[in-house]
Amino acid sequence: MQATGADVMKLEIAVDSITDLAPVFEMLTHCQVPLIALAVGSRGLISQLLGPKFGGFLVYGSLGGKSVPGLPTLVSLKQVYQLEHINPDTKIFGLVSNPVGHSKGPILHNPAFRHTRFNGIYVPMLVDDVKEFFRTYSGTDFAGFSVGIPHKEPAVACCDEVHPLAKSIGAVNTIIRRPIDGKLVGYNTDCESAISAIEDALRERQGINGVASHTSPIAGKIFVLVGAGGAGRALAFGAKSRGARVIIFNRNYERAKALADAVSGEALHFEYLHEFFPEKGMILANASAIGMEPNSDQSPVPKEALKAYELVFDAVYTPRNTRLLREAAEVGATVVSGVEMFIRQALGQFRLFTGGLAPEDFMRKLVLEQF
Repeated sequence: MQATGADVMKLEIAVDSITDLAPVFEMLTHCQVPLIALAVGSRGLISQLLGPKFGGFLVYGSLGGKSVPGLPTLVSLKQVYQLEHINPDTKIFGLVSNPVGHSKGPILHNPAFRHTRFNGIYVPMLVDDVKEFFRTYSGTDFAGFSVGIPHKEPAVACCDEVHPLAKSIGAVNTIIRRPIDGKLVGYNTDCESAISAIEDALRERQGINGVASHTSPIAGKIFVLVGAGGAGRALAFGAKSRGARVIIFNRNYERAKALADAVSGEALHFEYLHEFFPEKGMILANASAIGMEPNSDQSPVPKEALKAYELVFDAVYTPRNTRLLREAAEVGATVVSGVEMFIRQALGQFRLFTGGLAPEDFMRKLVLEQF
């Protein structure tokens, strides 16, 4: 194409995997003629978001707020990503997940990067094979990652080093490429963010009732956990560390049993969840995808059964007020949204991404405005 003598070239390709984009970025970097590279399809989205970093001549966005697979909206390009600030030195961060469309990470991390004057961009990365992804994008430009469903557990094996807490949980939600040697280091900021959000809400409830407590308000309580994936593991280990009695329900009973054994808890078959209320004042934590958009009409527990719980936590944050939380509030339980966990874990991630402090007030305000 260069040999034709064109002033500008446009290359449009279809990709089956996000890893197919690596040679496209290589072309953008080394092409001697201005090049527009467009990879169509949902797995090609970062071809537009990262194009300017690698020297792309221009990028495309969709008009009118319409969702086009592989194309960011013009509004997001101008307001969220602000690609005019991207240059060859910009560090790349992103959410490695599947699905990835629900993520609010870009609307949080990108403005926070600009607020702190950190030269970074945060993008959604639709990843099918997590091992292949990390093998392919091994350069120092790719500096850090959030890890989402279903990769939190498999990603542990992709790390060169794993923080002790994340290792004990068996799941990472944050991976940093260490600048001095390029090694991948895995962390888990889910655990403390979820448990501390639950504890703070319980303390506030007890404070209203005039009850003071110097130990964790979770200690000694039955902690009913729905889901045994990466987020579920973080909650199980966090609840165990605070002295709770952990009971785990999961559609796959064997996964529930394995996690229960790891935290000295108990696993029960999923169909018993609706009728499980051995005592009042229990804690319920949903760490499954039940109730997440587009299935926001679903709930893991019927409303009548929620009366046994003092507090209900839902890790799902899209929508912000899930059916589970609405019905729990209606029967008098204290509710904790996944948005609070999202904010806290994102603050932890941002500190790891930048090696510095996170602008907590700025990030909290941003999330609450956008959700």
